[in-house]
Amino acid sequence: MKTKLLNLTFLSTFIVACSSGPQQIEEDVVQSQSSEDLASIIEDHWQHQLDTNPSLAASFGDEDAASELPDLSPDFLEEKFDDEQALLERVKALDTATLTSEEKINAQILTYQLQNSVDNYTYLTHQMPLTAESGFHASIAYIARKPRKSIEDYEDYLAQLDALPEYFDQQMFWMRQGLAIGNTQPQVVLNGFEDSISAFIVNVEDSVYYQPFKNIPDSISPQQKHVLVQQGKQAVKRNVLPSYRAFYTFMTEEYMPGARKTIAASELPNGASFYQNRVNYFTTLDISADEVHEIGVSEVARIREEMAKIIEQVGFDGSFEEFLTFLRTDERFYPKTAEELLKEAAYISKKADAMLPKYFGKLPRTPYGIKPVPAEIAPKYTTGRYAGASSDTEAGYYWVNTYALDKRPLYEMEALTLHEAVPGHHLQISLNRELTSLPNFRRYSYISAFGEGWGLYAEFLGKEAGFYKDPYSDFGRLTYEMWRAARLVVDTGMHSKGWTRQQALDFMAGNTALSMHNVTTEIDRYISWPGQALSYKIGELTIRRLRTKAETELGDKFDIRAFHDAVLVNGSVPLSVLEQQIDTFIEQNK
Repeated sequence: MKTKLLNLTFLSTFIVACSSGPQQIEEDVVQSQSSEDLASIIEDHWQHQLDTNPSLAASFGDEDAASELPDLSPDFLEEKFDDEQALLERVKALDTATLTSEEKINAQILTYQLQNSVDNYTYLTHQMPLTAESGFHASIAYIARKPRKSIEDYEDYLAQLDALPEYFDQQMFWMRQGLAIGNTQPQVVLNGFEDSISAFIVNVEDSVYYQPFKNIPDSISPQQKHVLVQQGKQAVKRNVLPSYRAFYTFMTEEYMPGARKTIAASELPNGASFYQNRVNYFTTLDISADEVHEIGVSEVARIREEMAKIIEQVGFDGSFEEFLTFLRTDERFYPKTAEELLKEAAYISKKADAMLPKYFGKLPRTPYGIKPVPAEIAPKYTTGRYAGASSDTEAGYYWVNTYALDKRPLYEMEALTLHEAVPGHHLQISLNRELTSLPNFRRYSYISAFGEGWGLYAEFLGKEAGFYKDPYSDFGRLTYEMWRAARLVVDTGMHSKGWTRQQALDFMAGNTALSMHNVTTEIDRYISWPGQALSYKIGELTIRRLRTKAETELGDKFDIRAFHDAVLVNGSVPLSVLEQQIDTFIEQNK
């Protein structure tokens, strides 16, 4: 059937070409061949992703994959690397000049994704499966949170629990390899990390891995429920708890004592090259660390001027540093209970929902909910985050960190909510996944410079939409923007300019109203995740520049709803592709 389809495609191309002369025949045949080659690469790449990612394969109906965990063995990772390198070479060999505009975007994003996979293996990032915030031991717990409806679902889950010890052993094998060559996380950012492991070492029935056996649906008979419950208890006792205990011992007795004493990515093996690679990957631009640093310094100065105006507006009698101390310590700015914080987030979310029709022509069908960050990771986790829907039958979630309430100022909640929920991550990511015309490798991907840039732009858009009417909330918006601008300075400062951790802490604390708890967790996050923090401000500055360009060139013809739809029309794309999209939008609307 496939051969017949290809022959028909060629025949129709040939017939159309015959009416245009010999030169057009040759051009169209070349274009058809390039398009077919790209389509073949995309198909092979997607199959490769399904073959190497059991969770992804299971979500697309692979019943065998539903019982598996990722394979991290040396042979498997090497084979995966070889396959990805071969795919990358095939993409780079394409004659992209003959592709359609949409196909060119596909080729660019595919190259971007494959190059990153190859680079990650080359720079041995698999030897460091953790950051200051979390690690593989916490992320793998997602298998316990998946809904289960049938006996087969539970049997698959039990098989995954049986595979857990080998998964932990493979991760620790790579971490030991990293210890041997100094390719580790810095020791200083791991302070208290063991608490995120011990949170999983509990009584069997209190384990997050046992929870599915407490919620077996009534469609399963009482006798079968009883058998599953007993099997679940044994699996948690035999596989889960020993795995976490072994990892706890490894971390406290081997990894943390042996971790490197330096903080800069440039101190890693091939570190300077690695950090520049991360800068280029996370910004999607050919830009140096020094250039990013200077952009950050300039943005910090601009935002400080806006902050000073608000301090004057509220009539505060004191210095900038004293105003920050006032914000961090005055009880009026902090919730008393987790429920109060969650309700505030929900209230702001509904206000944000109401603004959407005015600013967007196309809205996602997927709804979102609000829930607290899981308790086992909350102490070292960021203030909030968006977790996208894993299937068409589920909602996305805006996670709010309810740990340490005296460090969660309410004046930041409008900016946080607009960024993580709508019109930020939920709207952008959901629309991306609902673009059924896109190939799957684009529908289910995320480019940080675009996504995080959009999230920060969403905070800015809130000002236009009537948020931040309270000056303290507006200062919260500015402190969030300052937070992202300061990231450009401290990330590049620590990883390429020799800054100490204390320098970075002082710079962040001295320029934002973030609580000291948040300042510390953020700086440790940047240390342990080099380059990622650069994507926010670089992406936002690009979107705002393109909007100004469109407003200037279109004048009265500028439509904010049409502009936002044009930004989001192709899903998550590199910033160079976004620039092309908006240039096309301007030309079409002149």
